[in-house]
Amino acid sequence: MDRRDFLRIAASVSIVAASSRVHAAEPGRRLLILVELKGGNDGLNTVIPYADPEYARLRSRIAIPRDQVVTLSEQTGLHPSLEKLMPTWRDGKLAIVQGLGYPQPNLSHFRSIEIWDTASKSDEYLEEGWLARAFAESPSPADFASDGIAVGTAGLGPLAGSRIRSIALTDPERFLRGARLAKPEGEARNAALRHILKVENDIQLSARRIAPGREFTATFPQGPFGVAAKTAAQLAANPAGVAAIRLSLTGFDTHQNQPNVHANLLRQVGDGLAALRSALEESGRWDTTVIATYSEFGRRARENQSNGTDHGTASAHLVMGGKVKGGLHGGRPALDRLDGNGNLPFAVDFRAYYATLLDRWWAIDSRKVLAGRYAPLEFLA
Repeated sequence: MDRRDFLRIAASVSIVAASSRVHAAEPGRRLLILVELKGGNDGLNTVIPYADPEYARLRSRIAIPRDQVVTLSEQTGLHPSLEKLMPTWRDGKLAIVQGLGYPQPNLSHFRSIEIWDTASKSDEYLEEGWLARAFAESPSPADFASDGIAVGTAGLGPLAGSRIRSIALTDPERFLRGARLAKPEGEARNAALRHILKVENDIQLSARRIAPGREFTATFPQGPFGVAAKTAAQLAANPAGVAAIRLSLTGFDTHQNQPNVHANLLRQVGDGLAALRSALEESGRWDTTVIATYSEFGRRARENQSNGTDHGTASAHLVMGGKVKGGLHGGRPALDRLDGNGNLPFAVDFRAYYATLLDRWWAIDSRKVLAGRYAPLEFLA
């Protein structure tokens, strides 16, 4: 393998060195799959307060018609594009957390996703992602292939940090195909070259260990998110071990022509997550996996003049898994109590969402990771 080939491969993967700390972690740490809805997902047209007259009044053109809403309760329903998630809802394994947000919200894409990725206060700047801090506090088993893998994106988001083993697969198929062609080139005397060769060898080792080794009868949707969801299923089935996987789907910044765009995005989410559940069941990982969505913010309650919605605040998110306690959690959107900018008040601090995953899924003390006490929610026992 020549150096140019190596650099092309390295461009599709970022490997962060492992912490030197030793920790007797449990041998089979449960898996968390985070799904970022990038751009700011419209929670009101995802989890729909169809019985609230304010919903139709604020959204006379883009509200989902009552006869199209997938009913969850007498007051709340899902966007019809999420229909394939209904079997999981009926099984009691889909939780919907409404009203997620934080005090003094920032409506900048860059800054708000930084707040969510680092679990910081709105006026606090942290360098490490919240998952990176969690794994620094309680490392994954030493024989795991990786603490976390970000699929389909160059950024590590909540996995960013120098003390953990994290991998970014910007193009998973290309990485896995190309890295297997890498050949060790021996020891070098030059320190800089030794470092390059070590990274190259790390790429080979990681590729061999995380390479997909099984197919599924589940049919994944076409497109980047379907590929990412299938990659997550293959990583989950791989005995090499990984504690967290982050998937991303872009396009949720729906300032204009929202109805069709949003319907297509949510169809990708619903179909992809339904297929992911089927694959996790095939591999026996459904009961040891939690899937949770997040986004930098929601959208404004009132539609704009371009058949879209502008940057908002609180939103709703989905949690799935064999051990999830399904149902509606958090607080219903208070459409009659919008702030001076027309934004929703939040009902649940997003760090309580994270605290639930830390305390109840991984038994990691969330106070040490989040620098404060946030009462866990009830979607996990």
